[in-house]
Amino acid sequence: MGQTLESGATYALRAKVDDTRTAASLADIGEVLPPVFGTPFMIADMERACAALLTPLLPEGWVSVGAKIEVSHLAPTPVGGEVTATAQFTAQEGPLYWFDVWAEDASGRIGKGRIARAIVDQKALLDKAEGRA
Repeated sequence: MGQTLESGATYALRAKVDDTRTAASLADIGEVLPPVFGTPFMIADMERACAALLTPLLPEGWVSVGAKIEVSHLAPTPVGGEVTATAQFTAQEGPLYWFDVWAEDASGRIGKGRIARAIVDQKALLDKAEGRA
């Protein structure tokens, strides 16, 4: 891992909210969740933005993984809305790469927080996961 990530580097990704990305899409039988952009999907978009920033640092066979998440979902976005999730690299603390993250729709900020990711050997990760099965 010879490359480094410059503090302040940002990455943004855009996604449309459809029925498959709502809280309601996660509901099981008998559960009632609203048909608006779901928090797990917002976090996933934020994580993907962070991961995109780390991609150039990855040696062959290595991946970045989520380690810590501190996120607030502040406002609803309806089906049909477009959400932009942005990650900004702030610091590396030991094995953790920290990012400030936020999400916005056409009306403004809908989420914010911090995410830490680590870079790990994919084979070792999968071996460890298999040992937990």
